[in-house]
Amino acid sequence: MSKAFSDLDLAAFIDHALLSPIATAEQVAHACYVAERYRFASVCLFPVHVRQAVELLHGKIPKVCTVIGFPCGATTSAVKFFEAQEAVEHGATELDVVINLGWLRMGKTDDVHRELAEIVDATGCPVKAILEMGLLTEAEKRLAVDVCMDAGVAFLKTSTGWNGGATVADVKLLKELSKGQVGIKASGGIRTAEQALDLILAGATRLGTSRGPELMQQLEAMLDAPIQSQK
Repeated sequence: MSKAFSDLDLAAFIDHALLSPIATAEQVAHACYVAERYRFASVCLFPVHVRQAVELLHGKIPKVCTVIGFPCGATTSAVKFFEAQEAVEHGATELDVVINLGWLRMGKTDDVHRELAEIVDATGCPVKAILEMGLLTEAEKRLAVDVCMDAGVAFLKTSTGWNGGATVADVKLLKELSKGQVGIKASGGIRTAEQALDLILAGATRLGTSRGPELMQQLEAMLDAPIQSQK
């Protein structure tokens, strides 16, 4: 492993996700404990769990992130707006918002822009626009980036993880199109430390995954391997 990766603080890239529809309060508490233990960037939960997470992580390093219009992005703008405002009132400090993919495909880019811009302006929170790139054509990906960046989002996020996961190619494309002006969150299907490192090398500045502890343990094993081989 290169020295650059051996010095990398992988934990600082990880949004530790618990997005199961059957998540319990005990599982939320454990996710928050894990996020604090490893000093992850955030814990990412459904809005119903935000208050609990905020209480558990008060004064701690991990931020509380929640998802809006998740996982399909097809709720009305009014519902998304209320959901985002309520989440922030409950203490969420980052919002992962699924864009309306049908509108994008129909060319209703003004509506996509307005929906995102209203949430950005009203909440003042970093918004990560979820593009669901596995469902988009190359032209739609480029269009989505232009619209989302113009709306003021802080991150472009590859996917929900429900319709395919992050790829190195998509992260590279987002890096190319965004020109470093926003963060890039790779999310979905990240199962190994090698994958995580490849995505970071491609340009990801956040990683959405439910396997944060496993990735940290794998990275530790990778770093220890050269030493062990010399014994």
